[in-house]
Amino acid sequence: MTKIIGLTGGIGSGKTLVAEYFKSLGIPVYIADKEAKQLMTSDYIINALSNEFGKEILENGILNREKLAQLVFNNPKKLQKLNSIVHPEVKKHFDNWVEKHKNYPFVVKEAAILFESGSYKYCDTIITVTCPLEIRLQRVMKRDKTDRESVLKRIENQWTDEQRIAKSDYVIDNLSVEFTKKQVAVILKKLKNQ
Repeated sequence: MTKIIGLTGGIGSGKTLVAEYFKSLGIPVYIADKEAKQLMTSDYIINALSNEFGKEILENGILNREKLAQLVFNNPKKLQKLNSIVHPEVKKHFDNWVEKHKNYPFVVKEAAILFESGSYKYCDTIITVTCPLEIRLQRVMKRDKTDRESVLKRIENQWTDEQRIAKSDYVIDNLSVEFTKKQVAVILKKLKNQ
């Protein structure tokens, strides 16, 4: 039976680097955020979201993600409602994806909100990627061309490293690419020997 490795970490921690490394080793990787964005272009989700949040989140029938983000990110109830619409669809999509990869001993599900969404419950092993806050801030500000305050707000909406670590089987300290790769190799060796 295929084992599901949950991969998570705060924004800018280096989850993508770790996910890409797993992929380079021939392990299938599911990037939940990317798939969720794709699923949010489906008629079903667009209709559900516009019914819940109003037609102003649409532009020519297409979801305006920025308008939706402005509505939900400082409102926990609205964010919860958004998640209740999107997460079940991502779960179905992921389950189908796992079925297609059932001949692999491991697959990786990379998700920023693995714990917040509850999808950690379906993982056999969980890895959290950590990185010092200042490095994370610099990375995200550069990547998203945004300001420090915006990044800090996004970080506040996520679990803390301490919360994630407490529920994880392994922790990768992403201090350098080489050090991170070594940690992945050690974890994989342990997983293969289980």
